[in-house]
Amino acid sequence: MTIREFRRDRISKPIFGWAKGVMPPISETERDAIDAGTVWWDGEIFSGTPDWGQLLEMKPASLSAEEQAFMEGPVRQLCAMVDDWKLVWEDRDLPKHVWDFLREKKFFGMIIPKRFGGLGFSNTAHSEVVRTISSASVTAGVTVMVPNSLGPGELLMHFGTDEQRDYWLPRLADGREIPCFGLTSAQAGSDAAAMTDTGIVEYGDHEGERVLGIRLNFEKRYITLGPVATVMGLAFKLSDPDNHLGGGTDRGITVALLPTSTPGVTHGDRHVPLFTWFQNGPLSGRDVFIPLEWVLGGPERVGQGWKMLMTALAAGRGISLPSQSAASAAMCARATGAYARVRTQFNVPIGKFEGIQEPMAEIAANAYQIDAARRLTVAALDEDHKPSVISAIMKFHATDRMRRSIEHAMDIHGGKAIIEGPKNYLGPQYRSVPIGITVEGANILTRNLMIFGQGAIRSHPYMLKELLALSDGDDARGLEEFDRQFWRHAGHSALNALKAFVRGWTGGLVAPAPRKAALSGHWRQLSRYAAAFALLSDLALLTLGGALKRKEMLSARLGDILAEIYLGAAVLKRFEDEGRQEADRPLVDFIMMRGRQRMGVAFKGVLANLPARWAAWLVRAIAFPLGVPNPEPSDAARTRVAEMLMEPGSQRDRLAPDLYLGEGHEDHALKDLERAFDLRAGVAPIEKKLRDANMREVERAVETGLISADEHRRLVEAREAVARVVAVDAFPMAEISPLADQHRPGERKELPREAAE
Repeated sequence: MTIREFRRDRISKPIFGWAKGVMPPISETERDAIDAGTVWWDGEIFSGTPDWGQLLEMKPASLSAEEQAFMEGPVRQLCAMVDDWKLVWEDRDLPKHVWDFLREKKFFGMIIPKRFGGLGFSNTAHSEVVRTISSASVTAGVTVMVPNSLGPGELLMHFGTDEQRDYWLPRLADGREIPCFGLTSAQAGSDAAAMTDTGIVEYGDHEGERVLGIRLNFEKRYITLGPVATVMGLAFKLSDPDNHLGGGTDRGITVALLPTSTPGVTHGDRHVPLFTWFQNGPLSGRDVFIPLEWVLGGPERVGQGWKMLMTALAAGRGISLPSQSAASAAMCARATGAYARVRTQFNVPIGKFEGIQEPMAEIAANAYQIDAARRLTVAALDEDHKPSVISAIMKFHATDRMRRSIEHAMDIHGGKAIIEGPKNYLGPQYRSVPIGITVEGANILTRNLMIFGQGAIRSHPYMLKELLALSDGDDARGLEEFDRQFWRHAGHSALNALKAFVRGWTGGLVAPAPRKAALSGHWRQLSRYAAAFALLSDLALLTLGGALKRKEMLSARLGDILAEIYLGAAVLKRFEDEGRQEADRPLVDFIMMRGRQRMGVAFKGVLANLPARWAAWLVRAIAFPLGVPNPEPSDAARTRVAEMLMEPGSQRDRLAPDLYLGEGHEDHALKDLERAFDLRAGVAPIEKKLRDANMREVERAVETGLISADEHRRLVEAREAVARVVAVDAFPMAEISPLADQHRPGERKELPREAAE
């Protein structure tokens, strides 16, 4: 026997048999999810030594001249057309002239190529448009977002037949058709296998002819744009009991494209998603017959529906919700910094209190980091990557950090943020938070099952190959491939253990960093954690096997480490792409320190709960000989970061760029806030004069010559502007309640003496 044959038959074969027993087979839906999209930077992180130089050389996200003109023209016009208070509390829909404008300017056809009548914009442009519109109105942002993300348009471009594209794409591009996608049903949200919507292959009548087609019965809910949609992408389970198609009876999840005017299709009444009035509602169908040609991609695409959806989601999750989250996080940073500067308590701006500075630093960090990761991800999408694992990271972490920012902003604004009315610019953002957390894969599912669960299989250099070998029906062929991949994996793991040892015992001082980049210490720490992550991942997979699926808390923590490495790299790349702005360095240092702290918590959680204690001990000894680092930003660092939000200038604009701040509106809360902020900053030296002289009476200060008449005018103007910002709305009782009359004071009736006593 050769050495390789001996290894295969005497060593690999027993391991092969053991692994087949502990690793469950990959289900068809899991395989489709794994096959969807591409491996990108997630693969680099799993390697243990990411090529940071390659990341830095990647072209930053940017807009073409045409896309920039669209941002400055139609996008700004649209924002000015939307009165979000009136939309939410009176109209409960976008007005007709806004819908007409969306059609006229082809907002629904941004991703559709020009040859089909669309705008042919990049993923970066799509993201920037959604981000800016969402800063004006979440409802408008969702209305624009959905037709350009998961929906018939995207699926048609990837999977449609030529005839389907030629017919539908021009109609979608110019708004003649409003699309929606029907996936979720009452018993099947995340669990596609539980889908109860069915299609049966049979003969039926269509347009006066008897043809082979599909009889559909479905109940879909939570369908965005469903109430107004004219065409529906529908996911259902297809069966072929008479084997008309020659592929067996159970054909799997399939997607069809059907007009909602098709006989048997019914629009249900509207859902109300937390008073965020984008169109949403159920759609159902009873005995709906469609020809086979309506299957998306034609009959040959039967059974490929789940793969189609996962492929589309790989891109959609990286654009839509991260763009809305970036808008909300940036708006929280800009508005909270301004409010903390203009609002005073005890004659001091509230932003000077350390208790306020702590959450403000978090708000600033979230705004910078979410947008850094968003830009990096859409740049990857523009290079034709479809990184499903990275998109899952973006979906969870962008929406989760956006939620934290809004919660902090609400706390800092206090009563200003909880009283509804046109003056409340945080209320609509706050109400929309649970929607972003829930849709496109609930965050609990995404964190606990998807990020590491799919990443470990999809992005690991050897894991998927080993699993496919274990699943091979031919044991001899499977063993041969398993032997090859297993020993490559073993070599990879040994090398990672060595890297983790060297980097761990030196505290990351000898870990690699890109040569031409600044902040090399942060890059080295990311390299150190990447090696430790790769080692820990291998040992978790080795010791738990298929049981790791059920250890969701362990999987979630491993996913947190993977995500923090990606998000940290995005921050460092943004710092480089923006020309190494020295003013931003305290913010970058704060974010990277925060990321190391979070990774430390995650590493400790895995090591404390890993069932194989020897594996946990081994990782500690190799990668963390002095204990898992758990650094925390200093109070001084938090103060420096918080103060960035309270100073006007290019740094604040760079942190929260391209938001809609009320331009074109005569009366707009954010416009008032920005004006008060600028005026307050302008009179800061005058106010300092008054404080130094311990003089609160402005008129007295003028009389004594402490300040000039012009300074007095400016001070009064600033204080009036601040008073307008601090004010909240109040409404007549009769205007807001039909029961107001019951509280009107009437003639007081005398009580009987006994009752009075």
